Amino acid sequence: MSAPTTKWEPGFYNEKHSFVYRYGEDLLQLLAPNPQQRILDLGCGSGQLTYRISKMAGETVGMDSSAEMIADARIKFPKLEFHVGDAADFSFQKKFDVIFSNATLHWVKDHCGAISCMYGNLNPGGKIVLEFGGKGNVQTIIHALRSVLRKRGYEQQSGLELWYFPSVGEYSTKLESAGFRVIFAEHFDRSTELADPDSGIKDWLSMFTGPFFTGIPGDHKEEILNEVQQKCREQCWHNGKWYADYKRIRVIAIKE
Repeated sequence: MSAPTTKWEPGFYNEKHSFVYRYGEDLLQLLAPNPQQRILDLGCGSGQLTYRISKMAGETVGMDSSAEMIADARIKFPKLEFHVGDAADFSFQKKFDVIFSNATLHWVKDHCGAISCMYGNLNPGGKIVLEFGGKGNVQTIIHALRSVLRKRGYEQQSGLELWYFPSVGEYSTKLESAGFRVIFAEHFDRSTELADPDSGIKDWLSMFTGPFFTGIPGDHKEEILNEVQQKCREQCWHNGKWYADYKRIRVIAIKE
């Protein structure tokens, strides 16, 4: 089954999934932007981190595949430069000193294309600073979703492969094969609190797994969401709150 395009809703994203860019603020410490740098925020979403970077960098550009997110970013931050583009197929005439990416590259199935584009759009000696989902990311939630879909006869939907969650060794090797020198790489657990104590897992599924529900009637979808949330309770419900079992990769690499 080919993956349908994920539809992003900026309002829902910012209201209940702002943890995505809030956690990304920690990554800015590794980025350490300065006024001499031109920086690309790859997969910028609605631009919150792009704006933060722009306060410290010389030039900042945001790019995202979602036209809806870019439209929202342009409204929020009208003085910044934003583009709609494909992370696996992009080219800027003026290259960058740094490419920054938070919570994006696991959405890019053509990871080799993305690595090649990042390398090609950097100045010599430029670097990438990345964080995205790693091996085992949201495993509890996705296993529960696949199980419930199969049980209800949605075999085709249950087999959808929507993300790329590599091990740190696998991804570092691909970067090195493309010509990067990896200077920092880690894989770590980050249990992530979800916004709504009543519907945290359901909201997460509604935001991030829409293609799994292609062709499923609305009443069945709601039943599936409820069943998946209940199935996740033992592992994802703690002290009155829902948590997603995130596992992340962080990488810094230099173009040589």
